[in-house]
Amino acid sequence: MTGTAARTRPYPYDRSGTEVGPDGVRRYTGLPRNLTVMLRAAVEAHPDAEALMELGGERVTYRQLWDRAARVAGGLRALGVQPGDRVANRLGNGTDWVVAFWGTLLAGAVAVPVNTRFAEPEVRYVVEDSGAAYVVEPGAALPDGEPVEVTDQGHTDLAAIFYTSGTTGFPKGAMTTHENFLSNVETCLRCLSLDRDQRLTTLVSVPLFHVTGCNSQLLVVTAVAGRAVVMPVFEVHAFLRAIADERVDVLTTVPAIYWLALQQPEFAEVDTSSVRALSYGGAPIAPDLVHRIKAAFPTARVGNGFGLTETSSVSTYLPDEYAAEHADSVGFAAPVVDLDLADPDPRTGVGELLIRGPNVVAGYWRKPEQTAETFVDGWLHSGDLARIDESGLVHVVDRKKDMINRGGENVYCVEVENALAAHPAVGEVAVVGVADPMMGEKVGAVVVPLPGRQVDAPDLLAFARERLADFKVPQYLSIRSEPLPRNPGGKVLKPPLREQGDWQPVR
Repeated sequence: MTGTAARTRPYPYDRSGTEVGPDGVRRYTGLPRNLTVMLRAAVEAHPDAEALMELGGERVTYRQLWDRAARVAGGLRALGVQPGDRVANRLGNGTDWVVAFWGTLLAGAVAVPVNTRFAEPEVRYVVEDSGAAYVVEPGAALPDGEPVEVTDQGHTDLAAIFYTSGTTGFPKGAMTTHENFLSNVETCLRCLSLDRDQRLTTLVSVPLFHVTGCNSQLLVVTAVAGRAVVMPVFEVHAFLRAIADERVDVLTTVPAIYWLALQQPEFAEVDTSSVRALSYGGAPIAPDLVHRIKAAFPTARVGNGFGLTETSSVSTYLPDEYAAEHADSVGFAAPVVDLDLADPDPRTGVGELLIRGPNVVAGYWRKPEQTAETFVDGWLHSGDLARIDESGLVHVVDRKKDMINRGGENVYCVEVENALAAHPAVGEVAVVGVADPMMGEKVGAVVVPLPGRQVDAPDLLAFARERLADFKVPQYLSIRSEPLPRNPGGKVLKPPLREQGDWQPVR
């Protein structure tokens, strides 16, 4: 099934102003030539409007942002950085990160955002693998020189390399072109039903070195000459104050942050009336939390976004009218995205999700073999197992490498995790295969209770049996107080969970 197959429900997004090229890829027409042209348009239209505000820090207008970025570009050029060279950015969230990003592009160079949670060996690997000509270091002044403005790059020119934070091995650099960025910006504007004629404000509570914070928040509001309120570090009380004080229009973050915000006693006093678009993604979400979010933000359209670093952020989106009823879905294909499934199971319809579109990156930097394995005939092999129903709704059920084979029955970890996460006492959950001499593998669940709550194993299993087939219900449980292990990108590390020895068999 592809993104253009017959559906039982109408496709919910605007596809006007798109066309399919000879390569079969649907593209937006009329996009700016590159990102710096997009920024320049905002500067010319609203030079004195606020472009950026670091929470607890300075406020920067569009004119100031352009001028400072152009001086950074000049400083980079004076240091020997030439067009096409890579510039690694090790800064955390804040004004300087944004100025350095735009300064790199205005120098004609390629931005390499570095995950601030990486360990030093990982940082060294990214800097060396990218061949960075310059590294923007924390605590050091940004490069400064006579203004330089390179604005002649085209859609296919490389703009950035985002390094993935996989669960095994060293990170891979996803080569992101100007068209990749611009297509994602247009997709976000359409899927979130954002008003292009109003200067929107977004609250960036996730890292800018990730594609969500940079591509789907910072750049989206820049396209409409809006404002990014950037949190240097996440703190829930500051998050709540900023929503009201800065009159935030667009909220995008992970489900855990919404859950934490709703738990705060002062939330009832927070004025959320400015929020018109609210989205989440990156982790399973309980249907109950979706209902609570919709009730807490009554003026907002609520939706679920799904994507990867390799798709420049958004590939599918679940709109507001489907959010509560289909909380287990990541939505419909984005307006210029086609979807397909590789080797679908004839019984379940589950196969590896394939993605095609102008948002799919150009490959992995300096990794031709992995590029050839992952990007095949224009399709990205996502590594995610999914099914696509007759309506076109996508249900991601597992990572391809994480599927459990229980005596010939496939058990998709994400499906079990979603079911257990809906339990009112469960804070975090990860499902893995536990070796079994007869069945090959059985289902094991590692559960972290919510603060102040206790998980009763029989109660949790009874809860699971009401929602899952019997062969999917965990046969092993591990209830722990410490958080699940995660990599620097926030993904749960399952190998150490599989290897743990404190599994408790359950009847």
